[in-house]
Amino acid sequence: MGTSMSELSRVWFTISHGIVNEVYYPRVDIANTRDLQFLVAGPSYFSEERKDTEHSIEMVEDGIPVFSIRNTAKDSSYVIEKTVMADPEVDVLLQHVRFEPRDKGLTPYVLLAPHIMNGGYGNTAWVSEYKGIPALFAQKGPISMALLSSTGFTDMSVGFVGISDPWQDISRNHSITWKYTEAHNGNVAMGASLGSSREFVLALGFGETPSEAALKARNSLQRGFQRSMEQCIRDWRRYYEGKDIPHVRLGRISASVLRVHEAKSQFRGAIIASLSIPWGNSKSDDDMGGYHLVWPRDMVEAAMALHYIGDDEGAVKALEFLRSTQEPDGHWYQNLWLDGSGYWSGVQMDETAFPILLADLLRRSRKIRPADYWDMVRRACSFIVTYGPVTQQDRWEENGGYSPFTLAVEVAALIAGSEFAEELGKTEEAQYMRDVADFFNSNIERWTYVSGTDLAREVGVSGYYVRISPPDTGQVFAPSAIKGYVPVKNRPPGSSEIPAEEIVSTDALALVRFGLRSPADQRVVDTVKVIDRLLRTETRTGPVWHRYNHDGYGEHDDGSPFDGTGTGRGWPLLAGERGHYELASGNAREAMALLQTMEAQASPGGMIPEQVWDSDDIPQRGLYNGKPSGSAMPLAWAHAEYLKLALSIERGRVMDMPLSTYRRYVRDRVQARLHIWTFYNRSTWMPRGKVLRVQCQYPFVLHSGHDGWKDAGDIESRQNPLGVHYVDIEPGDWKSVEFTFFWPAAGKWEGQDFALEVRDGGL
Repeated sequence: MGTSMSELSRVWFTISHGIVNEVYYPRVDIANTRDLQFLVAGPSYFSEERKDTEHSIEMVEDGIPVFSIRNTAKDSSYVIEKTVMADPEVDVLLQHVRFEPRDKGLTPYVLLAPHIMNGGYGNTAWVSEYKGIPALFAQKGPISMALLSSTGFTDMSVGFVGISDPWQDISRNHSITWKYTEAHNGNVAMGASLGSSREFVLALGFGETPSEAALKARNSLQRGFQRSMEQCIRDWRRYYEGKDIPHVRLGRISASVLRVHEAKSQFRGAIIASLSIPWGNSKSDDDMGGYHLVWPRDMVEAAMALHYIGDDEGAVKALEFLRSTQEPDGHWYQNLWLDGSGYWSGVQMDETAFPILLADLLRRSRKIRPADYWDMVRRACSFIVTYGPVTQQDRWEENGGYSPFTLAVEVAALIAGSEFAEELGKTEEAQYMRDVADFFNSNIERWTYVSGTDLAREVGVSGYYVRISPPDTGQVFAPSAIKGYVPVKNRPPGSSEIPAEEIVSTDALALVRFGLRSPADQRVVDTVKVIDRLLRTETRTGPVWHRYNHDGYGEHDDGSPFDGTGTGRGWPLLAGERGHYELASGNAREAMALLQTMEAQASPGGMIPEQVWDSDDIPQRGLYNGKPSGSAMPLAWAHAEYLKLALSIERGRVMDMPLSTYRRYVRDRVQARLHIWTFYNRSTWMPRGKVLRVQCQYPFVLHSGHDGWKDAGDIESRQNPLGVHYVDIEPGDWKSVEFTFFWPAAGKWEGQDFALEVRDGGL
């Protein structure tokens, strides 16, 4: 995938199987093509570039997304050499092409499938000319495209895919014979013959009108490919000057991946998850988003990596974008378009916490003025305080409850927020954030750690952290991870309900990464043993880890694409996360080995995929053990993880680990002074010696008593500067606390009583 560094060029593109796939314009979240390739035909001969050639691809220079592609026909009948790039001065995709046929009777044809505005439906294509130059046009809504050649086209045709498109014509008749000039409002394709041309430049221009698109394409052709390429390379070289790129094989490539996924012009700072569409060949127009959307979590991971390599401008722009797209209550959409509108509307608490960590990172490095971002941080912390620790969805976007990963990020974010507040003199807010963080941290084991299970006995450990502890059937979150079932997504009917204690993920490693637990903590060490027993798979390129056992997000066992169900595969980024754990444990050699595993699992062009195929080879589906599957590639998050691990190894410390959480919870072992009850965390017991805090987002009067409603009375809630209302009670030697709520604004009672047992010992 690639783009230019110039703001003048609003074109991004992807490449796979030796051809151009999606071309994005005018935003990095708007794809306009399905693919752009060549067909080769002659008397009794037909060949399709994508399927019938062996491909090699490389950047013309390390980390510069100008690509040299060589496609050699499997029957040796021809070679196509292409250099592909985005023109840095206008909205044009350029391809310099050399066609070398073995037989002079072979003719190259260009075939373009418009999918304007992320969809194949509703496109209109036609044959015409611009200032006397033959051109192919397509349009849908406000976006137009025009395809021109430096040597001109001879025969041209457009049609409806699968019925009258040029592929149907050329594959049957070995030339363009139908010559349709228009195809309106449908799924269309267009094609043209290059005649006897053996070297030429294709220019795919974009604009608001067909004439504008053609003008840009012609302008680019007239300026010359070589001049545009030299400028593009020069701009990328300038970007790398002064950057601290790690000295590893994919260092510059990974940096370029992050920058290519960044938006331009009015959406500067936004970073999408991937320009790719996972299992794109099997997708319908119903799935408009693909991965070309902003996930706040993925975006912060990328922005942090940019900061670590010295691209502070990119990191600050990312934070500015997040500040602008925050919802009024403080959270961010699960994922969103560049204009801030949501695509999926789920709430993932880690995606509210991560922007706080980015703001704190830039605050500590003095790259921002804290006062400029305090409102964003305050509102995000308020959301976590109010609705945490439970999450509607974990980071894998599937289940709600108590997640070790989410908890780790929430706690780190609240401590970061408290330091933000302290610097600005907001001492009351800072103390409240610390109190909540301490409560969350002190209860992680209560919520997510199990012991004495069949799995623990099988592995030979005392216990382990589960993937997620779910809510029970009454929407009251279970007091122990042992209770309850997890409805695992992406599994066949009848096989999705699995006991929570049987599901393990790699997510517990975040407790170490974010400074909440020591890597030598026996509970963590035991969990790693369980992780390796259940989730680790050896491949020819090194070990991989699955997200969690029973995962269904991946190809089927026969290699067919994920279609709502499947089998989860190994994720290279999880090898990176394990590498961070090994580094924290003092095992730098193993961390380096895992970094090299990530390199080995990348594509020939250096792109790190979301998943790799970890079963036996299935050549007919292009699946090879230890190599990229049909999932998203590249995944910006994976490249960010690679850069972070490489830099952490070079610098001898885990870059993501906040020293404040490490000092507080690992070194000083701070414990909670409070037990917090909320409607989102309805605990049924509390440990003796803690202050009970009853908390809500609305004003209330707490009617409470103890030991069977003795000494019942009313306490009016107070509001803190975070906008949270609360009442504190000291149970002392009571055995229980009973309470209910009166809502002054509504003038009515809650209509339900609540009770907590006060236990000796415990957390």
